[in-house]
Amino acid sequence: MFFTISKKALIALALTIGTRAATVRLDSRSDSFNYGGDKVRGVNLGGWLVLEPWITPSIFDEAGDGAVDEWTLTKVLGKEEAKARLTEHWESFVSQADFTRMAKAGLNHVRIPVGYWALGPPDDDPYVDGQLEYLDKAIDWAEEAGLKVLVDLHGAPGSQNGFDNSGRRGPIQWQQGDTVEQTLDAFDRLAERYVDSDVVASIEAINEPNVPGGLDQGRLRSYYDSVYDTVNKYDAGTTVVYGDGFLPVESWNGWRTEGGKVVLDTHHYHMFDTGLLAKDIDAHVGAVCDFAYQHLAKSDKPVFVGEWTGALTDCAKYLNGKGVGARYDGTYPSHHIGDCTNKATGSVTGLSEREQSNMRRFIEAQLDLYEMKDGWIFWTWKTEGAPGWDMRDLLDAGVFPATPEERRFPRAC
Repeated sequence: MFFTISKKALIALALTIGTRAATVRLDSRSDSFNYGGDKVRGVNLGGWLVLEPWITPSIFDEAGDGAVDEWTLTKVLGKEEAKARLTEHWESFVSQADFTRMAKAGLNHVRIPVGYWALGPPDDDPYVDGQLEYLDKAIDWAEEAGLKVLVDLHGAPGSQNGFDNSGRRGPIQWQQGDTVEQTLDAFDRLAERYVDSDVVASIEAINEPNVPGGLDQGRLRSYYDSVYDTVNKYDAGTTVVYGDGFLPVESWNGWRTEGGKVVLDTHHYHMFDTGLLAKDIDAHVGAVCDFAYQHLAKSDKPVFVGEWTGALTDCAKYLNGKGVGARYDGTYPSHHIGDCTNKATGSVTGLSEREQSNMRRFIEAQLDLYEMKDGWIFWTWKTEGAPGWDMRDLLDAGVFPATPEERRFPRAC
């Protein structure tokens, strides 16, 4: 629709060349995943071991207005009550049946976020630990289901991005004081625990470090270098995953290309861009094509899209933060675009047939374009009811393909 057939062929050729150029690997375990060769097809377990208000709003609503992230939630509740409530959540939110279902859907990866506090929070932090016991269970479940695990350090001391998904919403204070050293210490313990596992194929240095928000890219690269050394100290067969820092993936070209043991994780969302929110489905699909051609194709190392979704609005309750409205309906600083009714909570089946069809087309376009490079990991597996974000719900409704190959809308570009 947006490119000619010859342009699509050019995209495929460029992406293939970029992938082949980064497939040289050091000797590794026979069970390690072949990043840069095989396609990553996965899902995130968001909202489980690192809480986010929009994924599990009930936990935050029960704690009162002051609980807007995991830091304030545990601070409001106190350690004893917080540990009791979070343990109940860890026990019930995810089960072995979820991993079985992931495998049935044709997935081969699950990305599991965990915060630095899971490795033992400092005494002056309100966080509680205990998450690693459940991460261990998840790795066992993944092994039984034939899935690979990407262990993702999702929250760092001081917050690396200022978002509630880091554990603490507010100023970005990572890279201040000794926060980087604290993070490296937590990462070292995380790596020592998991990198010798045949199931843990990769480990992510830090989720969504926010360079445009104020982080220093040079210091981020230095941290990434230290993480690389840490992983290889324990096991040369585990791949290191680096977040792109909200920078174009090609801006990382020429750095850490040796051995093919480095993979970039880029995240691609449309609903946080007010301009895109007002576009029709053709423009959304075209934007996915542009992203693949203009950025993914230009990377000199393997790249997967480690977070993306089917949602086309930011209507989901608390998506922009607890107590914050939505751009789509104008309750967050923006002009009014549309109505968030039936889009804030509930199942995707509450949307109109046309909305569901558009969402399916949007999802299929992303599957096609991201697999032209090195693959994808959907955000997220389960919510309490956020239409378009919940893969289980999307599968049930037939809005997400039953298998990664199934198509109703082929030839996106």
